[in-house]
Amino acid sequence: MNSETFIPKTTTISKTNLNPIPIMKKITILSIMAVFLISCADKSQAPAAAPAPLLPVMAIKNSNATTDAEYPASIQGTVDVEIRPQVSGNLDRVYIDEGAYVSKGQSLFKINERPFREQLNNALANLHGAEAALINAQLEIDKLTPLVQNKVVSDYQLKTAKASHRIAASNIEQAKAMVESARINLSYTTIKAPVSGYIGRLPKKQGSLVSASDVEPLTNLSDVHEVYAYFSLGETDFINFKSQYSGNTIGDKIKQLPPVSLLLADGSTYSQLGKIDMVDGQFDKNTGAITVRATFPNASGTLRSGNTGKIRLGIQHDDAILVPQSATIEMQDKIFVFTLNKGNKVNKMPITVIGKSGTDYLIKDGVKSGDQIVLSGIDKLQEGQVIQPEKSTAKVALVINKK
Repeated sequence: MNSETFIPKTTTISKTNLNPIPIMKKITILSIMAVFLISCADKSQAPAAAPAPLLPVMAIKNSNATTDAEYPASIQGTVDVEIRPQVSGNLDRVYIDEGAYVSKGQSLFKINERPFREQLNNALANLHGAEAALINAQLEIDKLTPLVQNKVVSDYQLKTAKASHRIAASNIEQAKAMVESARINLSYTTIKAPVSGYIGRLPKKQGSLVSASDVEPLTNLSDVHEVYAYFSLGETDFINFKSQYSGNTIGDKIKQLPPVSLLLADGSTYSQLGKIDMVDGQFDKNTGAITVRATFPNASGTLRSGNTGKIRLGIQHDDAILVPQSATIEMQDKIFVFTLNKGNKVNKMPITVIGKSGTDYLIKDGVKSGDQIVLSGIDKLQEGQVIQPEKSTAKVALVINKK
């Protein structure tokens, strides 16, 4: 066997199998298709524009309304009396306590009466002496009269006796006046309530020396079955008040006024309505205001002298423009509403408020009858934003005073 060397055949790879051009074309085409598909996918997933919000709107109309004006008021009893002594002396008894209710004629204090009783006794003694002197003068006249008639003595003596008689009679009148004065002073030692009402503080205690010249009274007594609430009107308010109600005089106009309410210090409304019954005769030159008085019944004693509150006075307005408070927004001490124009765009409009009627604002200027305003959702609105208006059936509420 011939030995032959085995030489393996080398496989030759054709250069055409390694040509990269077709592969690159495929990669490029695939890349372009991927970018196209991704861009299409992004466009399909982009969010659509938000629709215009649907918000309620209302057309403003003129209407009659009653606004409530509030004025600070001070309250007093119909009778506020300072209880003072009319004679000097030691305070023997104090019959009442602070805050107690007393009736007219009830004893409140007792001043030591002994000095005044002695003055009365002395005055009575002088009266008795004057009465005796009058008797003596009369006896003298009776004695001299027949003597003068018989011309035993001259009529000069009789005339002198008659003059003495008149002096004695006048002394009796004077003595009677002194007795009455002493009795009055004695009665002043018992201090009684001039009216029914509530007792105030008692700065003087039993044993204190009191005098009619004391700066501080013994106490104060308030009759509060009715109370007066005093408040002030400025000149402009007073002119409006006079022009609003019919009548030739202030008294005639007062009769046309509706009842008024009283707001207490805690914000609650007093259960009884009051009536304005007095307007002061002149303006205070220092404040430029005039005082007005309203009377309120107070049978339960809820109100006391010294209370404070506010008088709520209803003022009638004809053809007024009212805007709900909920449709307004306040910014930097200004109040705005959003009005709607023809393109359903909103405009932020400042308004001037001159009063309140229930839950509504009374508007002086900024909007007019026929304007449309947005009622809610205004806290998210922007100037010029487009909305979808939804007609509201809400009506502007009017305040009707209870009679």
